[in-house]
Amino acid sequence: MIFECILVFLLLRFMRRTLKNGNALKPEWDRYIFYASIGVWGLWLITETALPDMAGQWVWHLIMVGMVYLLYKRPEFFSIRNVLYALVPFVALSIVKDVVKLPNTAFFQKIDDIMDYAIPFTIIWMIVMWLVSNKQQRALANERKKLEKEEEINRITSAQKSQLEVMVAERTAELTLQKEELQQALSELRNTQSQLIQSEKMASLGELTAGIAHEIQNPLNFVNNFAEVNMELIDELKQESGQGKPEQVAALANDIRHNLEKISYHGKRADAIVKGMLQHSRTSSGQKEDVDINTLVEEYMGLSYHGMRAKDKSFNVSIKSKLDPAAGIVKIIPQDIGRVLLNVFNNAFYTVKEKKQEQPTGFEPTVNISTKRVNNEVEIRVRDNGNGIPEKIMDKIFQPFFTTKPTGQGTGLGLSLSYDIITKGHNGRMYINTVEGQYAEFIIVLPAS
Repeated sequence: MIFECILVFLLLRFMRRTLKNGNALKPEWDRYIFYASIGVWGLWLITETALPDMAGQWVWHLIMVGMVYLLYKRPEFFSIRNVLYALVPFVALSIVKDVVKLPNTAFFQKIDDIMDYAIPFTIIWMIVMWLVSNKQQRALANERKKLEKEEEINRITSAQKSQLEVMVAERTAELTLQKEELQQALSELRNTQSQLIQSEKMASLGELTAGIAHEIQNPLNFVNNFAEVNMELIDELKQESGQGKPEQVAALANDIRHNLEKISYHGKRADAIVKGMLQHSRTSSGQKEDVDINTLVEEYMGLSYHGMRAKDKSFNVSIKSKLDPAAGIVKIIPQDIGRVLLNVFNNAFYTVKEKKQEQPTGFEPTVNISTKRVNNEVEIRVRDNGNGIPEKIMDKIFQPFFTTKPTGQGTGLGLSLSYDIITKGHNGRMYINTVEGQYAEFIIVLPAS
């Protein structure tokens, strides 16, 4: 009976462990099976000591039949019902062998012998079936855990998705607000930029006006001087004509005519200077014209120089020009290129003036200006022997609002606008060669055709 006791104990342990792994065991049945697995050994002691062999066998067989019944009928044990396939052959054969007494004949004796041989096979069958069942249960448990894990992942994913949707909605609202604020800031920035650009244009016009005022003074002085001389000559003419001296009258008339020609020449020169100023101050139409590039360079170089002299009478600089006659006519917007040239010349004169103030002796301010036609392009170079440009700010030179001049002396838009005029307005190039402390050279390249 010890075998039946061990069998029942192992079966109870198998049922409890398998059902718990599959989360299919109710708490009350867990307690019942636990107490039953402990009670098996007490029952074994009772059947071994207090009951006859036949009664003990009946007890264990009834217990196994009851377990078979529970496995078959109770829904709590449906998940391990395949244990019946392992248990029923052994239980049935044991009942027939141990409980049912066969007649003592040769035929039934052979049957009894066959059952003796069959019992080990039912035990082997039971062990194999339990192992298979245990493997299946483990597979089911693993599959269940996998499904539970997937469900947990889906639950977490769903929760995270909901959380992300809330975060996205909040972030979208924030971005919408930020977008509105950025649009407002951009609008304000554009207005400010327009004002600064207009300020830079007015500053450029101021530089131009100062140069024009200084340059126009020369022809006006000639006009005034020749007009005063003519007044004196007319008085002499009246005296000579009253005295009847036709030769002297004719000579005085020729002098007067010559002076009037001078007055006309210098008057036209002043008129041309004023027209140039008006043309520069007028808003660019964007229409390109055929312009003699050398003439334009000389004109704006003179205007820039005279503008600098108008602000500082002590300013002097050596200007060396090397203008290539082959540079010829270039199709450009003259007002725009004039602004670029004026800005570059002003920067060159400013830096040599600054260096002269630092080195009052032993330094001669010099600005070299050259033009050259290279294939289908015209190259304009303006080189000064000032302090040059530090390497650390080279990449900022053409950025808007960047300036090395003291506060109030520059908007930082001159070179930025010049760069845009050359590269965007004329499909040209503008770059700088410099050695800090020695020189800076601005190169402007324009298409010649």
